Amino acid sequence: MAQITAALVKELREITGAGMMDCKKALVECDGDKDKAIDYLREKGIAKAAKKAGRIASEGVVAAAYCDKCNTAAIVEINSETDFVAKNENFLALVKKIAQHIVATKPADMDALNASEMDGKTVADVMTEAVASIGEKLSLRRFEVYSSEDGKLATYIHMGGKIGVIVELSGGDEALGKDVAMQIAAAKPQCIDRASVDHEALAHEREVLKKQALEEGKPEKIVEKMVDGRINKYYKEVCLVEQEFVKDGDKTIKDILGGVEVRRFARFEMGEGLEKKNEDFAAEVAAQIK
Repeated sequence: MAQITAALVKELREITGAGMMDCKKALVECDGDKDKAIDYLREKGIAKAAKKAGRIASEGVVAAAYCDKCNTAAIVEINSETDFVAKNENFLALVKKIAQHIVATKPADMDALNASEMDGKTVADVMTEAVASIGEKLSLRRFEVYSSEDGKLATYIHMGGKIGVIVELSGGDEALGKDVAMQIAAAKPQCIDRASVDHEALAHEREVLKKQALEEGKPEKIVEKMVDGRINKYYKEVCLVEQEFVKDGDKTIKDILGGVEVRRFARFEMGEGLEKKNEDFAAEVAAQIK
């Protein structure tokens, strides 16, 4: 059995929103397996939803760039240790410049980006020099770049770089592209439509919902119908085209798209999945558990 630490209890609590003691009990019941504990809490009706994307715990910024001439767009995330540096003008200028460099060079992956030349130096060397200049550890974490021959590309940056989105549509205008990108930033869809839902994730969700319904004491003969209804609700949450439009709840994204299709999209949330040490809070949780 994995060791059930205060930090693990805290992480489970932040993911599920369940109480601290419920989280500890779930981890004990599931031998310290966090993912199983999430399902356990959901099945018991203690956690309304399981957000497994991870905690937002590092600092930094997400930036976007677009080239109208070559119809290429990119988003990039660069992390810093402190929020103070994340707001530094030199840091923000560096992130913007790298985003523009990605659009211009279209690197295949992170290795290619780091090895590419910018102002007579490799991007890796530019980052190293920035660390020395700014005086804080910086990390070029990830990027996404789209080029399109006949589609409409759009980017959207929310909250000054906390969230960045890039999306490709089969057509439409600038306003539509911005609306769809804004929707992705706000509603956090996992896929475009039902056909693109991960089959394993769907099967897992169905199993959790079935156990949840049985735990509620519902008769087995109506459980399947209940699960089907809840799966339809799940689709409306995770499928972009089925979500309610954030600017008009009477419409879905499919409604505002008309005959335009969403080809692909990427959404970066700054620091997503990264952790920051918070030893004092962990100690506080440990003290309460004891």
